[in-house]
Amino acid sequence: MIDSPAYILRKRFRNPFFTLAASVLAPVFLSAQALPVKVVSDPSHRTATITIAGKPFTTFIYSDTLEKPVLYPIYAADGQLITRGFPLKPRPGEPVDHPHHVGLWFNSENVNGLDVWNNSYAIPAAEKSQYGWIHTDKVKTTSGREGSLTFDARWTNQAGTTLLTEHTTYVFHATTHERIIDRFTTLTAHTDVKFPDAKDGLLGLRVTKELQIPSNTPGEFVDDKGNITKVAAGNTPDINGNYLTSEGRTGNSAWATRGKWCMLYGKKQNDTLSVVIIDYPTNPGYPTYWHARGYGLFAANPLGQKIFSKGAQTLNFHLAKGESATFHYRIVIAAGDHRLSTDRIEALAGEPARP
Repeated sequence: MIDSPAYILRKRFRNPFFTLAASVLAPVFLSAQALPVKVVSDPSHRTATITIAGKPFTTFIYSDTLEKPVLYPIYAADGQLITRGFPLKPRPGEPVDHPHHVGLWFNSENVNGLDVWNNSYAIPAAEKSQYGWIHTDKVKTTSGREGSLTFDARWTNQAGTTLLTEHTTYVFHATTHERIIDRFTTLTAHTDVKFPDAKDGLLGLRVTKELQIPSNTPGEFVDDKGNITKVAAGNTPDINGNYLTSEGRTGNSAWATRGKWCMLYGKKQNDTLSVVIIDYPTNPGYPTYWHARGYGLFAANPLGQKIFSKGAQTLNFHLAKGESATFHYRIVIAAGDHRLSTDRIEALAGEPARP
């Protein structure tokens, strides 16, 4: 086992329901050499590019033309895209539903009544006041055996009033066949902030069409305002995705179930791509519910329990003014002859945040 140097992120909580003193994570690399990570900030374009041994990995985009900061696009180690192109760079034959699904992001459907999740260019100007924004202010980067990107942001309403401040650190690791993203996000309330139990949240990823689950049936999905989004059926020969959770749920049955990790995998060209999201016991709402849709939305939502449990559970998360909560997720992307093994996933999940 080769361990990269441990890094320490200390965040003090003032929320009595979730109290932690610090978070420490030591990335795990089994029988593999860590590759150099370079993170280069470009403030003039409001981006930062992340490369692995000179090859593209992802780009942090925080342009004011977007309603939230995102990582987009994201590449596997074999150079293949794991993210959908639409809406920023559409590709032929891929679905064009849900224009707010861009790369990898973090937000919620209901923050003091504002919908941050569904906000996009497609929302009519007359309705924009119902939606929230995330504005990024500061970005700091480091490069080396592991790279990092830290940013500060404000969650605001249309008038620019701040509800929450966000402090996020991404840590990027890589080996020959794997790419790993650790995200630590601390939200601090500037006023009393309520996150009423809602379906759409919290960590979201929209994947390339090959990782969709084959379906002959179109779908319709309704948000909390009654807006209907139609999703076309997808069953071309290259669509072959499947889910597997830590609790053994597969395919579409992974949706609305809890688990400490969930994997989406499928064949793309000559390789099998595996994408894993790992939840951590220090997170509110652990183990998370998986908002894992067959049409390509892969999300972890610990704050939306009512709809997933059919009313058996509810979590109306709340931060009083000055209180904070931290969320830590690990995203693993692997490319190779086979899907990532459950033993490997358990090893990657075996380094939890700890005091």
